[in-house]
Amino acid sequence: MKLYSDFAVQRARQVTVDLIALVLIALSITAGVTVFSAVDQLAQLGRQIQATGVDFRTSMTDAGTRLGGVPFIGEGISGPFTTASSAGDTLAAVGQTQQDLVRQAAIALGVGVAGLPILIVLLVWLVPRLRFISRATRTRNLVRSGLTTDLLALRALTHQKVGVLAKVDPDAVSAWRRGDPVVMQRLAGLELKSVGIRAR
Repeated sequence: MKLYSDFAVQRARQVTVDLIALVLIALSITAGVTVFSAVDQLAQLGRQIQATGVDFRTSMTDAGTRLGGVPFIGEGISGPFTTASSAGDTLAAVGQTQQDLVRQAAIALGVGVAGLPILIVLLVWLVPRLRFISRATRTRNLVRSGLTTDLLALRALTHQKVGVLAKVDPDAVSAWRRGDPVVMQRLAGLELKSVGIRAR
């Protein structure tokens, strides 16, 4: 697999862009984690509500149990406390629901803040890099297996922009058909350079 160009300037540009992309991805992940942590702090209110509900339920249950032991009137007195303890359950459930909602919002915001920039970076950086790697690797393997100048020149005619071809020869296609050795060599060199392979 050929990751980088044989040409120093192109290789330096590729390495620089790779490093910038990796830094941007790392910063996006850090920003996503920061946003998640900041939003998740809002769940503290829910934890306090839940703890208050649990404490209230425990207190009412304990009071009802103690008063229930009073002879003759215990059962009548403990009833309201037992009923009141269910309010603690409701309060605890409200606290848990608030925590769940905040956690879901924190995850959604964290993933959104990190994911969108990462997706953009991958589309702008990774797709062209993978295209270069694929094309360079394939061309290098073809050259090693004996790809001729004629075929390289033909690939240049199909891959290169018209303006670039015109600099080689105003009528590069006709020159290729005639088998003009100078034009063929220049076209082949152009194709190799475009995929980062130095002509041997």
